[in-house]
Amino acid sequence: QFQSSGDSEIIAHLIANAPAENWSDRIAYIMRRLQGAYSLVIMTNQEVLGVRDPLGVRPLCIGKLNSGWVLASESCALDHIGAEFVREVEPGEAVLIDDNGLTSIYKKPRDGVFGRCIFEHIYFSRPDSLLDGQLVYSARLAMGAQLAKEYPVEADLVIGVPDSATASAVGYSQESGIPFTEGLVKNRYVGRTFILPDQRLRELGVRRKLNLLPQILKGKRVIVVDDSIVRGTTTPHVVNLLRKGGAKEIHLRICAPPIVSPCHFGVDMATKSELLASSNSVDEIREIIGADSLGFLSEEGLLRSVSGKRSEYCMGCFTGTYPIPVQLEMDKLVLET
Repeated sequence: QFQSSGDSEIIAHLIANAPAENWSDRIAYIMRRLQGAYSLVIMTNQEVLGVRDPLGVRPLCIGKLNSGWVLASESCALDHIGAEFVREVEPGEAVLIDDNGLTSIYKKPRDGVFGRCIFEHIYFSRPDSLLDGQLVYSARLAMGAQLAKEYPVEADLVIGVPDSATASAVGYSQESGIPFTEGLVKNRYVGRTFILPDQRLRELGVRRKLNLLPQILKGKRVIVVDDSIVRGTTTPHVVNLLRKGGAKEIHLRICAPPIVSPCHFGVDMATKSELLASSNSVDEIREIIGADSLGFLSEEGLLRSVSGKRSEYCMGCFTGTYPIPVQLEMDKLVLET
């Protein structure tokens, strides 16, 4: 009998009931039965284990701290405690930490299929983290520069929607020669809004999240760089704020291609019908959000920015094609207590 609605409990039961005597065989047992995204840290009385799913959807890294070892989902966590980044746990790998140190105890044979979440580079990860061997900040700079090449426009200022799009706005500015400035201020006590469970909470979060600097924007033609458009909750609010602040023109540039399909790998990224780009053209989206122009980064430009190949990443939210078969029509179950 399950005690929670968390999917991690399912994995715990699988491990506990695995017909194996050692950790290597237990991990092999669960990997043969699980499909999807997971990065696990498992603690026993004597050991700590790190496990990353064979697709490598979510990150997991290893650090060294004095004579000990550290596991974290992002390398920036290692920096905060003074640990040295060693490497990422490979897709399909399990590592064990005990009194003898760190040992790689299992690697699932590679079949050439990977599904690293490319949205980690765009939004989820912090800019000071290393991901797939690349600093996230550098990838976002490159996204902004690529946007400037794909969608140039005459303007007076470039601003980013803080914080995830700030680096990309700097990249756009550097490539275009248009000055970068801060035009929006983020309330750092409000978390991510697009993954909140219902629309009312998302809209409330957006209103509390951002404020503007009208003296900077008044009478200016402004390029606004943002990480993505999911439901279209945040973007119209941003455009309205800038209009009220006196911006003469608003040109929106997005660091991701249009999101047309939901995420089936652990992110509450809406059903297909809720996604703004799933049923609207780029020009229709521009009209809905009220911008003077709108440009989405191309899939090729995004891959170029992360120095990756299409076969290495999951881009299902942009393409509708996932690295493993998924149930396309899924009911969203929300359990509230």
